[in-house]
Amino acid sequence: IMDCCGLLTLQKEPVPLKSIEVELEVRDHVATVVSTLNYENKEDKPLEAVFVFPLPGDAAVCHFSAQIGQTQIVAEVKEKQKAREEYDDALSSGQQAFLLEESDESPDIFSLRVGSLPPAESASIRLEYVTELAVQADDGLRFCLPGVLNPRYQPQGSEGAGVQVTSVPASLVPYSLSFSARVSSPRPISKVESNCSLDPLQYLNTDQTQATVKLAAGHKFDRDVELLIYYKDAHQPTAVVEAGQASAEPGSLMGDPVVMVSLYPEFPQSVMSSTASCGEFVFLVDRSGSMDCATNNTEQQETRISSAKDTLLLLLKSLPMGCYFNIYSFGSSYEHIFPKSVEYGEKTMEEALKKVEQMKADLGGTEILEPLKHIYSQPCIPTQPRQLFVFTDGEVGNTKEVIDLVKKNSGSHRCFSFGIGEGASSALINGMAKEGGGHAQFITGTDRMQPKVMQSLRFALQPAVEDVSVTWDLPKGSTVTVLSPPITTIFQGKRSLIYAQLTGQAAEGCVTVKYSLAGHPSENQLHFSLRPAEDTGLIVHRLAARTLICLLEMEAENNEEKEEVKKKVVQLSVQSGVSSSFTAFIAVNKDNNKEIQGPLLHRDIPSNKNNYSEVWATILALIWLHGFKMDAKDEWELLAAKAVSWLSAQKGSKHKNKHSVCDGYTELLQSLRLMLTGYFVLCVPFFSSTVCDRVCGSRKYIVGLQCAKNCPWPLRFL
Repeated sequence: IMDCCGLLTLQKEPVPLKSIEVELEVRDHVATVVSTLNYENKEDKPLEAVFVFPLPGDAAVCHFSAQIGQTQIVAEVKEKQKAREEYDDALSSGQQAFLLEESDESPDIFSLRVGSLPPAESASIRLEYVTELAVQADDGLRFCLPGVLNPRYQPQGSEGAGVQVTSVPASLVPYSLSFSARVSSPRPISKVESNCSLDPLQYLNTDQTQATVKLAAGHKFDRDVELLIYYKDAHQPTAVVEAGQASAEPGSLMGDPVVMVSLYPEFPQSVMSSTASCGEFVFLVDRSGSMDCATNNTEQQETRISSAKDTLLLLLKSLPMGCYFNIYSFGSSYEHIFPKSVEYGEKTMEEALKKVEQMKADLGGTEILEPLKHIYSQPCIPTQPRQLFVFTDGEVGNTKEVIDLVKKNSGSHRCFSFGIGEGASSALINGMAKEGGGHAQFITGTDRMQPKVMQSLRFALQPAVEDVSVTWDLPKGSTVTVLSPPITTIFQGKRSLIYAQLTGQAAEGCVTVKYSLAGHPSENQLHFSLRPAEDTGLIVHRLAARTLICLLEMEAENNEEKEEVKKKVVQLSVQSGVSSSFTAFIAVNKDNNKEIQGPLLHRDIPSNKNNYSEVWATILALIWLHGFKMDAKDEWELLAAKAVSWLSAQKGSKHKNKHSVCDGYTELLQSLRLMLTGYFVLCVPFFSSTVCDRVCGSRKYIVGLQCAKNCPWPLRFL
């Protein structure tokens, strides 16, 4: 019954996205990703295709172009509303247009609109972004190509319509993926591992500093593509100076040289041997309904809630005696095991372990703000620094609001976040850890869970670093403008990145990081050449621009002069060619002399999504009760009434797309009620529907749900 879910439109026409090709280039700890999306319109009318997809939350999207036949159109970055209007104007005048924009709710979700693709026409969309690679517990650098986009829960009372996602089971995604990577580094490459099958690593030179690797054929869209890259002597501090863009104005960010400094501060052994055995550890566990989904699509089918519980149990058993702790869990509401944090001992630990083992994903939606506010409102325990550990699949729609709250309380709380399962929001998980002065981990299985958990715990047990300062020593006539936020958190073995804009001519510079740890003053120093490196394609400039854009966007959230800050973001985004929440990429084919004729069809491209359809599960349960359990109606009547009320509440929710599964609730509920008056239902489960205006007798029906007055069976499934 699911053979055509998402593969075809309701009219059984093919979806237009045919294939995705991804080329990855890794230079030390920075990645450039080029994705090519190939479209083909096999319908007899022009169409508009919409594809919603995930990207790393800190990615700097820096290029967007379209190839139609022999014509290439390179997109420009413009203020978002202007870009949308230009796109709509182009479509209304019969021109081809392409629009790429970041979601207003979360920076790790993008939507791509391909407009007015004529019949029998093909188009190739090229998308490029750069991103930093995070250091893992085993010193590997992690690159993740998101392949799974989970829906984001929109909190009650929040503004905005949320992100529309048309999804299908992983095995039925109608487009193919090819993936290849080239890795280069000043240090030898030890190995490259992945959660997906790879062809053997191919070294390109004898010193093994360059290599290529490809995704093995036959990959299915059942998981994110994760690469772990290992170098020898990975913890060496480095500095890369990149020359400015020749065409850019001198004195601007893109016109001047930019340096990227990568530091690995080393703590004195005397300090590290006396890590803190105190602290207040507050654990916040997501128990929303989506946590009952599979962690990944392997044969084990471990659920996210069980993975979160395993992670939490390992942490609980590893806490030092004498510390304090409490455990919160949340969904639409929140609970806590103890009224306030209690001292960690054998009795309290055993009580907590029992409660954790009983946890289920049964608390509804993902309302994370309220429990966070409650935790932050609790008075801290003197001499017991509070460490907050958050476990979630990241399916929230108010990402920026959550991160902002964490940042406001970073002075008294360090936040360590764990993204549970495939498709966990990188924007939320990384953002909470970054703004909360902690560390982020992604748990997608049991293979690497333990070292990740223990790394975060070791970081939490390190005393807080104080009085951090960064000083630059440059020759006379040279200046430096730091673009990165101030360093507030330093952990042993964790990389700190600093971007800075340079002016003047000099051969060598020096940067010094000073800090105090457990009362011991320390410093780390790095001397580096100020001569620009080989052409790096403005990677460093774009990452620096993205860093500065993120700072300004956060400032705009809490600034009375929001419009002025927004103008700065738009100006920087346009100048650097890097995306932001206030801008979008727009490309219009103005060379097309022939206007595209005919009505424009709208097609949503399905994305792979790890989620069960609560709506249809509820509908089918109601149908089954009315069809087979009327003799026990007294037992389920109140429950069914509650379910119908819930369905009614969904019809006016955030599903505004005309192909949404939430269309037609009124007619659906009427159909359900008809079962009590002699009418029966023929049901075909499906993911998207429109309301059909044809009349069956005196009754309207929905495509897939049809009145059948003379049906020979009480209920029948096609």
